[in-house]
Amino acid sequence: MASTTELEKICIQVRRDIVRMVHAVNSGHPGGSLGCTEYFVSLYFEIMKHNPSKFNMDGTGEDVFFLSNGHISPVFYSVLARSGYFPVKELATFRKLNSRLQGHPTTHEGLPGVRIASGSLGQGLSVAIGAALAKKLNNDSQIVYSLHGDGELQEGQIWEAAMYAAAYKVDNLISTVDLNGQQIDGSTDHVLHMGNLKAKWEAFGWHVISLDKGNNVSEIVNTLKLAKTFVGKGKPIMILMKTEMGHGVDFMMGSHKWHGVAPNDEQLKEALTQNYMDSVADY
Repeated sequence: MASTTELEKICIQVRRDIVRMVHAVNSGHPGGSLGCTEYFVSLYFEIMKHNPSKFNMDGTGEDVFFLSNGHISPVFYSVLARSGYFPVKELATFRKLNSRLQGHPTTHEGLPGVRIASGSLGQGLSVAIGAALAKKLNNDSQIVYSLHGDGELQEGQIWEAAMYAAAYKVDNLISTVDLNGQQIDGSTDHVLHMGNLKAKWEAFGWHVISLDKGNNVSEIVNTLKLAKTFVGKGKPIMILMKTEMGHGVDFMMGSHKWHGVAPNDEQLKEALTQNYMDSVADY
C-alpha cells in the first residue's frame, strides 16, 4: 500500500512525463492528462488489483481498466510505464512513427495495459459493460473501471450504454467522469450545457458518488474505496469527479486552450520547474 506522500511524488513524476512527451513531438493533449493524473496514480498504484508483469487481454482474476477519452493518452502511458507494464524509456517514442505509443491508444500495437482502441469518443462505456458482464459469466469477482470525459457525455452511445448497465444490473463496474468543464472548442456549458449530471445518472439507474476534489489523491483513494463498497449491490456505480484541466502547471489551468496544444521550450522549462523533484527519474 502506497502512502499519500508516495502517491503525490509519483504524480509529480507523471506530470513531468506528460509535458515532456507532448513537447517532444509538438503534439498531444496535456490539459486533460494533467487534470487526471491523481486519478490514474491512485487507481493503478493503490486501488486496482492487477499484474503488470503478466498482462493478458482477458484480465482474468484481476481488475481491468478502460480509457474511453483516449486523447489523454500521455497520462495513461506514463502511469502504465511507471507501474511496470512496459519500459519507461519507451515513453520517448510517444506519437512517433512505428511507436506502440500512438496519440490515441490502440490494441493493434500490442502495448501491454491497453485493452481498447479509444480514439472515437463515446464507446468506452459500452466496452467496459461488456467486460463486466464477461466477468459475471466467468464467475470472476474482480472489478471493471472506466474513465470518461465530461464533453464525451454529449455522445448518444454513452446514454444507451448507461440504460443497458442499469437494466442488466452491471454492478461490478465503477465508471468515472472527469468533470473539468472544458472541451476542445470551449467550456462544456458553452458548447452543450448538460445540466444536473448527478440527477441524470441517477435517473438512468446508477449509484452516483460526487467527488469535489478530483486533484487530491487522498480524496480520490477514499472515494474509490467507497465506490467498491457498492459493488454487488445491484447498480452500476458512477463517480462524478471535479478536476482542473492542466492541474499542476499554473498557466495551463482555467481554460480549454490546453486541451490539445503542446508547450514550447520556455513553457516546458516553466512546467518542469513547477514540478520539481529532488530525485528525478525522467526517461
